[in-house]
Amino acid sequence: MTTMSKSCAPRGLVSVRADAGGTSDVKALVEALNKAFADFKAEHQAQLNEVKKGSEDAIRALQVDRISDEVGRLQAAVDAANTQLAAAQMGGGAGGNALADAEYSTAFAAHFRRGEVQAALNKGANDEGGYLTPVEWDRTITNKLTILSDMRSLATVQPCSGAGLTKLFNMGGTASGWVGEAAARSATNTGTFASLSFGWGEIYANPAATQQILDDSEINLESWLAGEVELEFAKQEGSAFFSGDGVNKPFGILTYVTGGANAAKHPFGAIKVVNSGDAALIKADGIIDLIYDLPSAYTANAQFTMNRKTLGAIRKLKDGQGNYLWQPSYVVGQPSTLAGFAVKEVADIPDVAANAIAALFGDFRQTYTVFDRVGVRVLRDPFTNKPYIQFYTTKRVGGGVHNPEPMRALKIAA
Repeated sequence: MTTMSKSCAPRGLVSVRADAGGTSDVKALVEALNKAFADFKAEHQAQLNEVKKGSEDAIRALQVDRISDEVGRLQAAVDAANTQLAAAQMGGGAGGNALADAEYSTAFAAHFRRGEVQAALNKGANDEGGYLTPVEWDRTITNKLTILSDMRSLATVQPCSGAGLTKLFNMGGTASGWVGEAAARSATNTGTFASLSFGWGEIYANPAATQQILDDSEINLESWLAGEVELEFAKQEGSAFFSGDGVNKPFGILTYVTGGANAAKHPFGAIKVVNSGDAALIKADGIIDLIYDLPSAYTANAQFTMNRKTLGAIRKLKDGQGNYLWQPSYVVGQPSTLAGFAVKEVADIPDVAANAIAALFGDFRQTYTVFDRVGVRVLRDPFTNKPYIQFYTTKRVGGGVHNPEPMRALKIAA
């Protein structure tokens, strides 16, 4: 997920803060985005007019691409600002929100610094000799994972109490028939079931610091360690949820697409593909075909996902009346749209290339489930690598497609 800082913000933008003034900053970003998109449309139309006259200007083409990149940066800044505000509202941000269980968190910080184990910490003890993370600290990591990991914000996230999970599916087949009042009733067919298991794995991080640094540091150790873990976990999860092979990790959604490694895995079949309309490009008609190939029962919460480079190409597409299919966000808190449907930038989806799956469209919550087992665990290890203290952090997670029908994939093909 794109984050925003003073060092990487588009030129001329105001700094976005997850505090009381953040809403006005988001409004300023939206206004800047709308102006940039208007400039893009004017410049792109001028470029198209030159092409029609046979006098295409390379400098103008570069100008169009530059403005398109600026539109993309502004839209990413708006999205980042909105997620930062959402994080602050749910207590997952770093804006100075008070801890819900300050006494417990203080005891945990003392344990991190010096390994002082006191009775208060028994609230998190388990029979294996480890320490479950404190409630507030664990929830903070989970909230931030939800923000940073694209699939967690898109799909269904379900806690799981077992070592694995198998889901049953009704394959239908129950029969019936019409009969007269006194006619004999013969036996009818009975429905059948099929099962599906999901890929599971354990993700870990093992940062280390010397005891002296821990003793002398004045930083918030919980925030420091949680920040390290959340970024690493989100990076690893993001890749697995989209392309994971199921070996010690979740099954990625892209592997269930027709032609993918798990195309035959689900009892309901594979995620269907729709061609883009060109062997190497995405055409406007391909986007329309993709939308209308999805059954109307699943379009209420459907949205597009694609990477930044693909979104830049789609931003130039028009319908038959000359209207751009992509539109920026005009309302604070609302995403940009493509042909009227929300669009989310996801780095883990492939670029536009021959036979590649360049975009997904559908209802992710009805398609993919992330399974969380136990939560985040932290074990403090002062013995293995003296003089360093290692903080062994683990999370068991699974994932896979639970229903391929609410999803379609855009394949680059004629």
